[in-house]
Amino acid sequence: MLTAGAVDAGVVLPGRYVEDDGRARGATRNAEALIDHSRRLAQRLSETRARGGTPLMLGGDCSILLGAGLASRVGGRGGLVHLDGHTDFRHPGNDPYCGAVAGEDLAAAVGLHAPEIAHIDALGPYFDPRRTAHLGCRRDDEHLREVADTIALTIPADQVILHGAHRASARILDTEGLDRGFWLHLDTDILDVAHMPAVDSPSAGGLSPDQLRALLKVLAPRAWGASVACFDPDLDPEGVYARLLADLIADGLGGLGAALDD
Repeated sequence: MLTAGAVDAGVVLPGRYVEDDGRARGATRNAEALIDHSRRLAQRLSETRARGGTPLMLGGDCSILLGAGLASRVGGRGGLVHLDGHTDFRHPGNDPYCGAVAGEDLAAAVGLHAPEIAHIDALGPYFDPRRTAHLGCRRDDEHLREVADTIALTIPADQVILHGAHRASARILDTEGLDRGFWLHLDTDILDVAHMPAVDSPSAGGLSPDQLRALLKVLAPRAWGASVACFDPDLDPEGVYARLLADLIADGLGGLGAALDD
């Protein structure tokens, strides 16, 4: 993508991870470091936008969505399209033991997590549930019904496989509020484990690379920025899956922001 005009905006280093399994029930893991990192991510994303760029954020787990949410809230950018093999909708209202935001990012993004996570600097909810779409969870996801009742649009992976990526992407772009732009978040585990085992939570029943590429190519031009999370290079010593992911990013996200007015 560098040959297409991309510019490396540098790394926003997270705080040191601490195995705080002895934390109080319901307390968020590494909350202080997570909040600090989210603020610094938001600043970098906002700076990129101010220079006329369209940010693409690579790496980390799904908690990086909070930084994008802060930037989106401050910049007034609105909607969210959440592509993930899981709903990531654990929150204090449905699981008293929640506290690992990597599996709770969508709930936090729409304001349902603990206040210190879902309302950093009193800016939550970062995304309006009425302008939020999720695509890619497996049919047996325990929070599927709650998500479907909370946000504007929910499309499980099997519906994409059955009806096609173009129909799914059209439904997203036809959703009120999302036609005016959104943040695009991609968890690599949306891909079926047969195609992408190098993730933290691989599972069967996911999309093929071609299906994901088709989705991204339609959605990316309407996104003001995107994040790609949860690829684990330690599970890919030969770099086979890294090359696949790089190809999907370059091809699928090459048109990021191209259809936006500003």
